[in-house]
Amino acid sequence: MDEVGEVRRAAVPLHEPTELEPLLDRIGDARYVLLGEASHGTSEFYWWRAEITRRLIAEQGFSFVAVEGDWPDCHRLHCCVSGAPGVPKDPAQVLWEFDRWPRWMWANEEVAEFARWLREFNAARSAGRPPVGFHGLDVYSLWDSLRAVLGYLRQHRPEHVDRALAAWRCFEPYEQQPQRYARASAIVPDGCQDEVVALLAELRRARDGSSPPGLDAGFVARQNAEVVAGAERYYRELVRGDRRSWNVRDRHLADTLDRLVRAYGPKAKAVVWAHNTHVGDARATDMAAAGMLNLGQLVRQRHAREGVVTVGFGSHRGSVIAGERWGASPRRVTVPPARENSLEGLLHQAVPDDHTLFVFPDQPSGWADQLRGHRAIGVVYRPDSDRGHYVPTVPARRYDAFVHCDSSSALTPLHPLEDELVPAEAETYPSGQ
Repeated sequence: MDEVGEVRRAAVPLHEPTELEPLLDRIGDARYVLLGEASHGTSEFYWWRAEITRRLIAEQGFSFVAVEGDWPDCHRLHCCVSGAPGVPKDPAQVLWEFDRWPRWMWANEEVAEFARWLREFNAARSAGRPPVGFHGLDVYSLWDSLRAVLGYLRQHRPEHVDRALAAWRCFEPYEQQPQRYARASAIVPDGCQDEVVALLAELRRARDGSSPPGLDAGFVARQNAEVVAGAERYYRELVRGDRRSWNVRDRHLADTLDRLVRAYGPKAKAVVWAHNTHVGDARATDMAAAGMLNLGQLVRQRHAREGVVTVGFGSHRGSVIAGERWGASPRRVTVPPARENSLEGLLHQAVPDDHTLFVFPDQPSGWADQLRGHRAIGVVYRPDSDRGHYVPTVPARRYDAFVHCDSSSALTPLHPLEDELVPAEAETYPSGQ
């Protein structure tokens, strides 16, 4: 079988957003569209993801963008793009304040450009139509979220402040260092679990059940409490192994997405931006054999009847922004040509020096249904270890479509590359996605 010729016949050239029609046809009336990336530092992945999202929002009425980012930081950006009073008008100013490593992941020119467009789009919407939102799904903002819960309770529900203070006092000895809490939980397995569960239960009970769902201050506070609970579970599992903590994290991503869809209402439609290792179905990789699940798998399992489309991304060679180690200065790194027998290697042979779209059929066959290595670059990356950055993947079962950027380039961080940052908690397998 001539696999190269088969790939070439399936390829749809991508030079401009108007050529995305086959993908938009595939999406149709799907309620969930998950857009991936093969790294957190590649400009083309961010650019094409933004272009797809613009069209989904403007032409198909998608309600919000949910990203692999922290809830408090992304909520500030949501307020900015929604035109809320008292926040900066330029999204780049809000993104500049993102300070958890790896801050270049969201504090970059590509995201700032999309957020400016989204702010303008929301400003032009007719009166009475809710703004299109921008929200974080992730689990890492334990202390920021706990501070936000305290602030909300002091202002709106002072009778519940004691619960939040009890949780704060429990975490206080760890000096906002998640790894210290993770190590301590190995000795005292329950850690701060009781305090966090009590806080979350209090906030859930405090909701007025007669009021309709929505993104009011109470919802934001409850979501911050959910983050605190999720983070506490995540760090408690971190010392027990990558698989357990990874699963806690991706369940939190999926649960947060579900809460957002409910808050936006019965007709809400969601776009998700996250790494391929989160949006591509784990069952089509070696993750399943390791007992791991992910966001893409969970969304398909929970919402298949409502329509779920996942789009993977990849490149053959180029450059990327990444750190040499956890907490290190971001740097522009050369990405060597992909392994010849990998997915990216095959696509390069068929469609070199081009951007290309592949839309997979419901019943895949041939090259798209074969197991191959598929490159995954995390926030920590060294070219000399590139051969270890491949996830065995059946492309057409992991994704519904795939965007291949044969040659790619590093994105543009808002902060200088030479900045040295405070080391953050290490994210889990594979390779810090």
